[in-house]
Amino acid sequence: MIGMKQALVALLLSEFAIVPCDAFPIFGASTLPSSPFSRKLQKKPAAVTTTVGRHAVTDPSLETTASESIGDDLPATQVQVDEMVKSLGLTGDEKEPKKAYPWIAGAYVNDDKVEMIDSLNPATGKVVAQITSCGSNEVNQAVQAAREAFDDGRWSQLDPMERKSLMLKWADLIEQNSLELGVLDAIEGGKPITTTLEGDIPESVRVIQFQAELIGKTYDQVPSSPPDQVGMIVREPVGVCGVITPWNFPVQMAVWKFGPALATGNTIVIKPSEMTTLSCLRLAELAKEAGIPDGVINVVTGYGPTAGEALTRHMDVDMCGFTGSGATGRLVLKASADSNLKRVALECGGKSPQIIFEDAQDLDDVADNVMDGAYWNMGENCSCGSRLIVHKNIKDKLLEKLLQRIPDWTVGNPLDVNVKVGPMISSAHCTKVMSYVESAKKQATLVVGGSQTCQELGGDFVELTIFDNVESDMDFAQEEIFGPVLSILTFDTEEEAIFLANDTKYGLAASLYTSDFSRAHRMSRQIKAGAVSVNCFSEGSLATPFGGYKESGFAGRDNGVHAQEQYTELKTIWMQL
Repeated sequence: MIGMKQALVALLLSEFAIVPCDAFPIFGASTLPSSPFSRKLQKKPAAVTTTVGRHAVTDPSLETTASESIGDDLPATQVQVDEMVKSLGLTGDEKEPKKAYPWIAGAYVNDDKVEMIDSLNPATGKVVAQITSCGSNEVNQAVQAAREAFDDGRWSQLDPMERKSLMLKWADLIEQNSLELGVLDAIEGGKPITTTLEGDIPESVRVIQFQAELIGKTYDQVPSSPPDQVGMIVREPVGVCGVITPWNFPVQMAVWKFGPALATGNTIVIKPSEMTTLSCLRLAELAKEAGIPDGVINVVTGYGPTAGEALTRHMDVDMCGFTGSGATGRLVLKASADSNLKRVALECGGKSPQIIFEDAQDLDDVADNVMDGAYWNMGENCSCGSRLIVHKNIKDKLLEKLLQRIPDWTVGNPLDVNVKVGPMISSAHCTKVMSYVESAKKQATLVVGGSQTCQELGGDFVELTIFDNVESDMDFAQEEIFGPVLSILTFDTEEEAIFLANDTKYGLAASLYTSDFSRAHRMSRQIKAGAVSVNCFSEGSLATPFGGYKESGFAGRDNGVHAQEQYTELKTIWMQL
């Protein structure tokens, strides 16, 4: 019986071979020539693997359309990466940088009178593109396009199965253009190319697939009522969604908002970070190519205080989804209060603990997870496990294992397929990170790192850094550094470990290592965090909600079925028969 089922699955999968297609050129060209880079990384689909990026557990299946796993082909060869950079014209050595304009109602809007923002490659400091600095005029145009697209029903009233089909086509196109998208995020965001190609882009594809497959699988409710009356509890799309995304996971964070918002019938105006704009524009192009109607996805580019504020204060925006700093999150809330009380969902960072008990079974595995938790994506990660809270009896042994692993985390040019750690996103951010490092040197014991490195490349790189003998009330142990800095605190009792874990204003994620199942269950309930992983560093899966307690979040979750709730209104309909 099992053999027959496997054969049937294999037969079905064979029907979903992806055919490469021409791609729209980025930067608002007036014509639509074929892509300059042939997509040769595609083959017939393999079983979708879910242990990518930040997700270390298996995703439950929701009849996901068979779509290839690019894991067998990637990371790409260095030649492929270099060719893609050149074909995009983003080496930083071009005579003139590329121009990128806002995407409104299915087309680029070019206004040369508007100020342009230099987009830098943080690894080299070179200008690779210029981005339109949108203001209220461009935001008004984008919101109007989104409002028309919502009100006329071209998306909100589209047959749900057609909406699902278009989203799945979009996911396929994202996958087919994964190398291009990965390179864009590596160039603008300083993210190691292997990270984007093995994690960010494949996971983004699966987010779209997952949310699309939920269409038709969620149900409204009918409560008990008298025989001559009927009550219905229904969810409807909220309307026009304003979305603001950060620079650390440009494609992935955009897709975390796009997926549930589009699946529930909303239209979107998104403002990506001014430092990582290009991949978001490419996503919008691919959405159009997939057949998603014009006006459903609109991209306004530029700064937060101008484009971002205009979007959050707009009276015709019904909901704002935001991922970023707590300071900016507060401004989004205030903008809502000062305007139309639009719904707001915030994810605002963290200071996550990694708690290691004496009975942790495999310290080598623990050390691997701790390194991932602390240094993955250069520590520029909201769930970064920057506080290592370890039992005093095993601290020295675990620290030794961490030091043994640091040479494997190569720091350098993020477009090098052998590099694991790229630059800080900007000189200003690097200065902030180093200010915490210098403060820590005066208060704790520097074990390794603590300096900038690779300065000959022209960017701002920071060594992997560890501080020992850290007290919980030290500033760098409390504030989100957003860099490759790990603080070691020790404990003796379970109660002390819980206190240290919760001794922060944040509550996004936590990880716990112990062989005592009762302790794991007990502590998981006592740690004030939105996601607690046991014996691994993970945020869960695409099926589980992600968001935070305390100052890490406000009124919303990304991923899973629950992500759709923040993009819908709950309505009661009561009928007298």
